[in-house]
Amino acid sequence: RQVTVDAAGLSLKAGNAVILRGGSLAMNSNIALTKVITEAAIKVGFPVGTIQSLPTVDRQSVNELMNLPDYLDLLVPRGGPQLIATVLENASVPVLWAGAGNCHVYVHKDADLNMAEKIVVNAKVQRPSVCNAAETLLVHSDIASTFVPQVVRALEKHEVKIYGCEVTKSLVPQVNSATEEDWKTEYLDLKMALKVVNSLSEAIDHINFYGTGHSEAIVTENHQAGMRFQQEVDAAAVYVNASTRFTDGGEFGLGAEIGISTQKLHARGPLGLEALTSTKYVVDGNGQVRS
Repeated sequence: RQVTVDAAGLSLKAGNAVILRGGSLAMNSNIALTKVITEAAIKVGFPVGTIQSLPTVDRQSVNELMNLPDYLDLLVPRGGPQLIATVLENASVPVLWAGAGNCHVYVHKDADLNMAEKIVVNAKVQRPSVCNAAETLLVHSDIASTFVPQVVRALEKHEVKIYGCEVTKSLVPQVNSATEEDWKTEYLDLKMALKVVNSLSEAIDHINFYGTGHSEAIVTENHQAGMRFQQEVDAAAVYVNASTRFTDGGEFGLGAEIGISTQKLHARGPLGLEALTSTKYVVDGNGQVRS
């Protein structure tokens, strides 16, 4: 429901009309919110029809909407991987998508382990259902015997279910066994995959293979390791010694956001007002010609 209000407000501020379409669980709320926002916009001079909402969750209506390039400049799908894949496959209107967040925290061998525990717990627990929550924890093998039991205890206090690799299970036998699918999964829940890795290179390779390009973090006191992680990890936001939960338009000083893009063009990261604004060159002359 907040997305409905943010999307409408950002679109108006950027000089755009907007057609909103929410999910089935919030359809009545979205229709009611659109009615209130529309009435307020008309009262201050916006044309009728500037803000609209599809009063249906019928998929056919969405398919038709995605294929109106003469009328729509941009689609911004915000939801799970299935929604985004469907839009990318079927739309003839340009798409700016807010991608899924299979985010990682890597605890390097030179990490402050108390700091690492706080960051991991915050990244997973503070709000587990959002795209910038951490889904996988990677721990360097040199500190695994100390840190893995420590962090599992901390996460279990918050009822987080752990899915661990073989090394993890040898250290904390009570955790669930991880499968290949766990490294790919955006849980959006109190669940977390845990893998012990042997090097910074292995951590970076794992993240670049399984990550979705959203938000990734390293905890380390080694400046060189932190800089290498930031340079080599392919993501919209890469943190050293901070929680992935900071990837947010408000936290970045952009104000409200319409989503968090994992694309590379034209915008990446939180999509605020600037990302919804295109450039128009307006030129006044008095007879100039090009030679």
